[in-house]
Amino acid sequence: MITSESNTQVKEAVKLQKSAKERKKQKLFVAEGQKLVKEAALYGKLQKVYIAESAWKKGIEEPSLLECGYEVIADRVFASMSGTVTPQGVLGLVQMPSYGLGTILGNPKKSILLLDNLRDPGNLGTIMRTAEGAGMSGIILSRESVDLFNPKVVRSTMGAIFRMPFYYAEDLAETIETLKQNRIPVYGTMMQGSIVYDVPDYKKGAGIVIGNEASGISETVAAHLTQTIYIPMEGNLESLNAAISAAILMYEIARQKRMD
Repeated sequence: MITSESNTQVKEAVKLQKSAKERKKQKLFVAEGQKLVKEAALYGKLQKVYIAESAWKKGIEEPSLLECGYEVIADRVFASMSGTVTPQGVLGLVQMPSYGLGTILGNPKKSILLLDNLRDPGNLGTIMRTAEGAGMSGIILSRESVDLFNPKVVRSTMGAIFRMPFYYAEDLAETIETLKQNRIPVYGTMMQGSIVYDVPDYKKGAGIVIGNEASGISETVAAHLTQTIYIPMEGNLESLNAAISAAILMYEIARQKRMD
């Protein structure tokens, strides 16, 4: 049993929790809780499991989690490794899934969400989870967007991180042009959008851009859109939460495809 915070494995897990640079360097991230760690094992991405002493004594519900190798950790030390206030007792080191743009473009649904400098981890996790539910082909993120493997994002995805294809674009505007060349029109949500979001025909596929929570879609990206759209709002609201806006639009695409 590991009983010291100075243990090399403990230090590595803490680094992966705190540093996007370290996660990118090692191509590893941390998943917490038996359900999420089980998902990682199911998709062949689980590398190592760490179990809090108290959780080990209670018994592990999923014995398959132990097949890739595990360590039992003193509760006090496990708490220092965890990214949550109330640790769930099981933590896994997981290999990052990776996709190319071709994987997303090759999906016959051609329903793609693009995120322009999205910064909030909770928003990104919720969006990824919703994208799976709405049957999207994948998510394309600008390089300035929040790290998908941030612990809060990972938790918020509820496992969708292993199932929803994603791609970080070096140049989002250039990627939009690639989508358009593949006959995928790209719409962007703006307060001064020219048409209501449910007017365009999304049945043959579409890309939808969601902008930064504070400043919206950048001018550079806006210049490459096929059309700007808006979500009508009553009352005195200025805008909707980015994850809510994304959900409305993704499910409108799904609705239209069901009616086709």
